[in-house]
Amino acid sequence: MRIIRLAAAALAFAIAPGLASAQAWPTKTVKIIVPFAAGSSTDILARLIADHMGKTQGQPFIVENKAGAGGLIGTELAAKAAPDGHTLIMLTSGPFASNPAVYAKLPYDPIKDFEPIANVGFTPQVFVVGPQTKFRTLKELVEAAKKEPGAIGAGSLGKGATSHLALEGFQGVAGIKLNHIPFKGSSEAQTQVLGGSVPMMSDAVPGVRAQIQGGKLTGLAIASLKRSPFLPDVPTFAEQGYPGFEAVGWIGLGAPAGTPPAILDKLHAEIVKMMKEPAVKEKFDSLAFVSALGTRAEFAAFIKSEIAKWSKVAKDAGVRAD
Repeated sequence: MRIIRLAAAALAFAIAPGLASAQAWPTKTVKIIVPFAAGSSTDILARLIADHMGKTQGQPFIVENKAGAGGLIGTELAAKAAPDGHTLIMLTSGPFASNPAVYAKLPYDPIKDFEPIANVGFTPQVFVVGPQTKFRTLKELVEAAKKEPGAIGAGSLGKGATSHLALEGFQGVAGIKLNHIPFKGSSEAQTQVLGGSVPMMSDAVPGVRAQIQGGKLTGLAIASLKRSPFLPDVPTFAEQGYPGFEAVGWIGLGAPAGTPPAILDKLHAEIVKMMKEPAVKEKFDSLAFVSALGTRAEFAAFIKSEIAKWSKVAKDAGVRAD
């Protein structure tokens, strides 16, 4: 019994500092690093989180935009921050899934340098075609590509971007060859597709929703396991003979590695509360993002699976960004 009491006391002593730090946290302003420019979807979601946390945690939460190099600059900065819960970062599919797949070397380790807190939301890729394109269904696209390998131009939002990897992944499962054309962003790519210079492109739901609903672009397929509530008339790849094909962009919250688990758990619980607020749900709908959540462990496992999936796609297709 004495041994048991001593062991229990030792355990309580070991746990106490973590609990104390969580109870005291935050003791000063907390900054949320966004590795992209202000106004992006990631930035908007970060400001929702900052607003909620600032109201519930008794200290200011501010968003700090550190854009550049496809998210590398801000992500590296967060990786080197003190792990005391006063620096957080928005984890997104670019720096934490696509970049590890296409860069031979990164200035951070997406797994070892960070603690995932919560996967806040996701949005799938959509293959779309312009009004002058001769094929109007995914089946017709595949048939045309098989007749003329490499002849059909397919736009993306940049080499190594999620939209590019989605195109490469589909070419692998469909056994076709497209002519990848990288652009600097969604608007540039859409201009070429709408004008007829490029037959098709891949983009996330928020980027093409208005054009599809307005009848200017036609959605061939959406890369989620279920149809999107924001584009209910666009069929999934699975419905058209490609089961399991999925390509989604996602945004979550994380912290530098070594941040006390009690603080991470407290943050996760607050994110869960936030997601139940009507105003937050309304904002998610306006951004065409679907709520994700799940546990911290599930988010960590998801990130690992995304890196493995896209690394294989990039390797098979020979895609490198450096």
